[in-house]
Amino acid sequence: MSGRARLAVCATAATLMASGSLLPLVDPATWFLQAVVLLVLQSGVGALARRVPLARPLTVAVQALVSLVLLTLVFAREQALAGIVPGPDVFRRFGLLLEAGGNDVSQYMIPAPLSDGIRLMLVGGVLVIGLAVDALAVTFRTAAPAGLPLLALYSVAAGLSDGGAGWLWFLLAAAGYLLLLLAEGRDRLSQWGRVFGGAARAPGRVSGGLESNSGALAPVRTGRRIGAVALGIALVVPLALPALDGGLLDGSGGAGGDGSGGGGTISAVNPLVALQDSLNQPEDREVLSYRTNAETTDEMYLRIVSLDQFDGTTWKTTVRRIQDVPSPLPDPQGLRPDVRRTEIQTNIAAADSYAQNWLPMPFPASQVEIDGRWRYEPVGRALVGDRGQTTRGAQYKVKSLVVEPTAEQLAAAPEPPDDLRREFTKVPDSLPQLVADRARQVTKGAGNPYEQAVKLQDYFASDGGFTYNTQVRAGSGPSAIERFLKQKEGFCVHFSFAMASMARTLGIPARVAVGFTPGTADGDGSMSVGLRDAHAWPELYFEGVGWTRFEPTPSRGTVPDYTRSDVPSGDTDDPDTPEPSTSSEPSTAPSASDTCPPDQKKQGGCASIAPAIAGGSGGEGPPVAMIVGIALAALLVLALPLLPLLWRTRVRAVRLGSGGRTPADAAARTLGAWLEVTDTAWDHGIAPDESQTPRKAAERIVRAGQLSSGPAEAVHRLAAAVEQVLYAPRPQPAAGLAEDVRRVQDGLNASVGRMTRLRVTLAPRSAARVVWAVSDRWAAFGERWRDRAAKRWSTLTRKLPRRAGQEG
Repeated sequence: MSGRARLAVCATAATLMASGSLLPLVDPATWFLQAVVLLVLQSGVGALARRVPLARPLTVAVQALVSLVLLTLVFAREQALAGIVPGPDVFRRFGLLLEAGGNDVSQYMIPAPLSDGIRLMLVGGVLVIGLAVDALAVTFRTAAPAGLPLLALYSVAAGLSDGGAGWLWFLLAAAGYLLLLLAEGRDRLSQWGRVFGGAARAPGRVSGGLESNSGALAPVRTGRRIGAVALGIALVVPLALPALDGGLLDGSGGAGGDGSGGGGTISAVNPLVALQDSLNQPEDREVLSYRTNAETTDEMYLRIVSLDQFDGTTWKTTVRRIQDVPSPLPDPQGLRPDVRRTEIQTNIAAADSYAQNWLPMPFPASQVEIDGRWRYEPVGRALVGDRGQTTRGAQYKVKSLVVEPTAEQLAAAPEPPDDLRREFTKVPDSLPQLVADRARQVTKGAGNPYEQAVKLQDYFASDGGFTYNTQVRAGSGPSAIERFLKQKEGFCVHFSFAMASMARTLGIPARVAVGFTPGTADGDGSMSVGLRDAHAWPELYFEGVGWTRFEPTPSRGTVPDYTRSDVPSGDTDDPDTPEPSTSSEPSTAPSASDTCPPDQKKQGGCASIAPAIAGGSGGEGPPVAMIVGIALAALLVLALPLLPLLWRTRVRAVRLGSGGRTPADAAARTLGAWLEVTDTAWDHGIAPDESQTPRKAAERIVRAGQLSSGPAEAVHRLAAAVEQVLYAPRPQPAAGLAEDVRRVQDGLNASVGRMTRLRVTLAPRSAARVVWAVSDRWAAFGERWRDRAAKRWSTLTRKLPRRAGQEG
């Protein structure tokens, strides 16, 4: 196997080994077999193109074109012309699949189902990375930079997975990269001949240091040892370093913490990354189930985390210290003993497909029993997983308080502490003035912060003419809230963000909570919480009561009793209330807290969804298919006129490249340099004349090209070198041939105008040699075919009389 073929095999293997890190993300993993087959075909096409040989850019272009055809056959055969040729419908199909795949990625937990969109993203991504690795390592012979696309592939998988077996995939990816580097190193060493081997292999044997069989293996062994040590360091050193996990709501990372119980921090992450996608997903999936001994489940909001930092663009969590989980948890901040409360117990089970770092719990929790590495964040009263701990398959018990303040208690609430008010009433200078003006307008006539909060809630939920619509883009930037207040259309993120922002402008401490609404009742008495039950709501602080939930989103969740002036017993908005449990254990028949029927809620008509929003873009933008089509059309328009230039550049590089080490190689290089001079002169209008000697041809080029003394001397030196090769008994190799060719080229360019130089570059006349070569090969092929046909006919005619005689 040649060095370049070995490099191609190692490049393919390195890509596949790095792609293995994507296997845990999707179930089933049948896509990997498709990726293997297509990647091998892509690599094989590259090997054939380099064998021709084609110019390096052309080799990459051919591989990309074949990869596009292969993806068309697999994913868009029905839309292709003649079932194989990509057309506009194919790119439109790819755009739809990629869009659907992006939605699936944001909706599903790991491992996600293997939809067509996700399959195209995986297989296409592997082919793109494989093409980049093959081009860098094999076509352009620079294996070291090929580690960048391999690192990008592994980083995507590491960023999405929960790190269950990350070290194994890292080991495979790193081993593939080292294998590629060793293959390139071996290829480079082989070009220098036999490698110095060092000492003798056996006692008494004198070593000359040029043993090619045993000594050549020394650098390879050294490289393997260095690679093994590097891998060991990369795997062991991180174990001794502090954890740097960030902790995302979807479980793609761990929450920070030092694990010692003495402190640590959690990062300011945004857990609202997929809320709108979850609301719009076609299929609801259960993520939690629970049983509770609460009399009703109206207030059984399962709170995940609070977003208390507002920068004008979005709400997010603040970097705070975390600690070991105390038992019991501290009393809620600001809650006075005279406020009515009831302690309940809830047994919660998380689905195996639901993996995130923040623990869903009723608020405020007073005690938590759960196994695993969990830490406590006291300001938000939240539990966060440490060092990769997630909710996947977790079963835990939570004791929590049902706080039932009266409207009078909230209205009489004193001023909050100064430090709390300063932190939770901050608004950025970039917040549009409309937000504060609208807040004052809506709350006009209110006598205290409680009445202001109720007026804000009623403005969004009923009085302001707002419409609930999950198809509205979340928006980003300071103008997102202003746009929502004007358009009056959005989903729970818009309502909660807007109310919390407006409350802060009024001096009321506010933050946004993310979690789930109570869910729907199952037939066995448990409650089922699906992705569509995820929700966001504002929490406002009142001294003496603490952080208090409000519900501004219309048709979502339940409006708290303490915000209603009266609660009629026959109100259709009230949830059905079953008999309370008399046991201290969770009730086996909890009541449904829904404001609409369970079947409607399961269809997404009454409940909100998942933990994650973060601003989307403000505009739709052009379709993906249009972008891809325009890009490919532009590439085609640019590539076709450049084909002569690319061919000419490739031929020049081959002729002026390394000449080898033997006299025959030196002679071939000299003839190649002379042919390059005559072709360069041809490109400038001086047609070659095969009947002239090199010396006469050189004089003709100098005269017709009007060369100055420097380029003229270079032409004559080249002609003398060619005469040495053709006529001298022992040709003496000439030095500086490539430099002389470039001097001649510069001299010819200097003697013509700008337009001529442009024509020489883009449309060289010597490109006619391509047509001649094709014609010669076709003629040779026809001649060989005729010779074979004649031989077969001759053999057949000789056998026929013999057989006739035998039959007679």
